[in-house]
Amino acid sequence: MKLLAGDIGGTKTTLALFSSPERLHEPENVATYPSAAFGSLEQMICAFLGEHRVDRVDYAAFGVAGPVVGDRVAFTNLPWVIEKTSLASGIGCPGVHLLNDLEAVGHGIPFLAPADLALINPGVPDPRGPRAVIAPGTGLGEAYLTWDGARHVPHASEGSHAEFGPSNALQAELLDYLFEKYDHVSYELVCSGMGIPNLYAFLKERKRCAEPAWLGEAIRKAPDPTVVILGAALDEDEPCDICLAVLDLFISILGAEAGNLALKILPTGGLYLGGGIPPRISAQLLDGRFMRSFLHKGRLSRVLENIPVSLILNPAAGLIGAAGAGFDRIPG
Repeated sequence: MKLLAGDIGGTKTTLALFSSPERLHEPENVATYPSAAFGSLEQMICAFLGEHRVDRVDYAAFGVAGPVVGDRVAFTNLPWVIEKTSLASGIGCPGVHLLNDLEAVGHGIPFLAPADLALINPGVPDPRGPRAVIAPGTGLGEAYLTWDGARHVPHASEGSHAEFGPSNALQAELLDYLFEKYDHVSYELVCSGMGIPNLYAFLKERKRCAEPAWLGEAIRKAPDPTVVILGAALDEDEPCDICLAVLDLFISILGAEAGNLALKILPTGGLYLGGGIPPRISAQLLDGRFMRSFLHKGRLSRVLENIPVSLILNPAAGLIGAAGAGFDRIPG
């Protein structure tokens, strides 16, 4: 059995071959590519199979960063369109399963080991209670899981595209600033890799913080300003003040939106932080700032105190989940 699984994001895509549902942590071949370097997923897969001299794939499953509508996906932050039938034909595979990338992370949660997680809030876990996932990467993803009597079943969501709601005066000023540029300000625009430059521009242009000349030059030259901003904030020797302010604002917004998701789902089985950004800022997420914003919900704060909150440290959670979902759907 050769199952091809993929975690397909707006910035990078990881593909891997799996031989057994019992060995999801041990793929036979793994490769990560810049998503924008290929004109389509089919081109990337053909390159991967050629590099690893793979002559056949029995089934394929892909977690994709966009809404799956029927058998088709138009990516949110990538100029690709995937149609399941044509993809299966193009890569010579009998069957393809497409699922939202956060749905894939949800499938991966049961396979995570204790070392794959960092506990942010112990709460009072209910093993059969609903679960929720929020994941800032290139974009912002959200999903939830419900117990079907035997296991937790993931459900996709596009909750990150709901309107951003400020939780303090600074965030209200941020919203006012962004309304000058956008007619719809979503949580993704302020709480993701693509949103971090918006926070930086706000703090700079509204003169909340000064921009050092070296930093401005580095940002202008960078293919991805977010990498520069986070790097300057996390510099152990000389962290940059404006970048530290960006990080603080980001964590405040992430905590507030995670709390919003928790109020809507009541994930007594646990809320999980995924995506590419949280593991990079794990120390800052664990120092209390995130939970202060998470719990800032007035009369309902006491309810959220009991919600277990964990940080997913394993970057392969979505890939593992896509593979697990693929094995579940193989006929016979």
